[in-house]
Amino acid sequence: MDAKLFSDKPVGFSGVGLFLSLSIALSGASLWLDWSAGRSLGLGASLTAPLWVCTLATAALGYWAIPLLRQLKAGQVIREDGPQAHLKKAGTPTMGGIFFVPVGVAIALLWSGFASEVVAVSALTLSYAAIGWLDDWQILRRRSNKGISPKLKLALQIGFGGLFCLWLLWSQPFSITNLALPFGFSLPLGFLLFPLGWFALVAESNATNLTDGLDGLAAGTAAIALLGLGVLAAPTSPALMVFCACMSGSCLGFLSYNRNPASVFMGDTGSLALGGALAAVALLSNNLLGLLILSGIFFVETLSVIAQVSYYKATKDANGIGKRLLKMAPLHHHLELTGWSETQIVAWFYTIGGILAMLCLVLYPVFG
Repeated sequence: MDAKLFSDKPVGFSGVGLFLSLSIALSGASLWLDWSAGRSLGLGASLTAPLWVCTLATAALGYWAIPLLRQLKAGQVIREDGPQAHLKKAGTPTMGGIFFVPVGVAIALLWSGFASEVVAVSALTLSYAAIGWLDDWQILRRRSNKGISPKLKLALQIGFGGLFCLWLLWSQPFSITNLALPFGFSLPLGFLLFPLGWFALVAESNATNLTDGLDGLAAGTAAIALLGLGVLAAPTSPALMVFCACMSGSCLGFLSYNRNPASVFMGDTGSLALGGALAAVALLSNNLLGLLILSGIFFVETLSVIAQVSYYKATKDANGIGKRLLKMAPLHHHLELTGWSETQIVAWFYTIGGILAMLCLVLYPVFG
């Protein structure tokens, strides 16, 4: 593939342009969806208002939080075996999830009147943010790429995910175990839903974490997925719709600083929380299959890592050295090393995320 085909100059991608384009697209989509919801479902709740309140609140808080992170010397430690172009990002403040995640959660709780389902998904979201914070803090403290051990991180994710699934089993009607399928069909899973949901919570949080490797990539794709999931949740739970709109808005506000060139990274504090939030809402609103479609970007990124590791192990020679399927995993790094710029990769991933969200509206005709 000719790298000249993917230079920035002829295409004209920029971090500011991508941020503005995504902001306009999400605003237009939320306004249209609000009109459709009011017309067909009679919902009084809104996507647009919480989306923009959280966007502005997060952007305003960033003026204070990012300089504070710099003062605390919370600079990103860049992997030496990663793309060499990323070495210049060393020292950029990380752990940005500590200010944008609480904004979305707090406003969602207030906006929904502390609805029980919003309290539950907020608790799961903050729990996963705490796991990510612990990992980020250890990385910063040691000044290396190694945070808490992978086993401890996984154990904590499984533990909090298990508590959420137990709450589902105790508090929700058994009808929640009927998995919603496209065009109004459903699949009765019974108690199988709970181990499936448990897996989804851990897998989605790790998949979102893997996607957080380029400026604006995870924040923008998560904002799209959250807004789409909010639409799917709207008919059964307007409160969860508000939660998704708030978290989407927080991602958008964070993106005003995280777009290329980023002045702050979200760290595991943000990425694990976003994945947990997506899976928790999907479980509670019975939209796991819809989440799989909306999370297509995260899913492919995860598959690229699994394929890379599996192929390397399968092709090891007598010296213990294997072959690589990709130049580097996850997929966004492979594309980067083949000549794509960061902004081009992010632009295409945003576009694909938007297409997947529109596909969900076709497969799950929420509004008449």
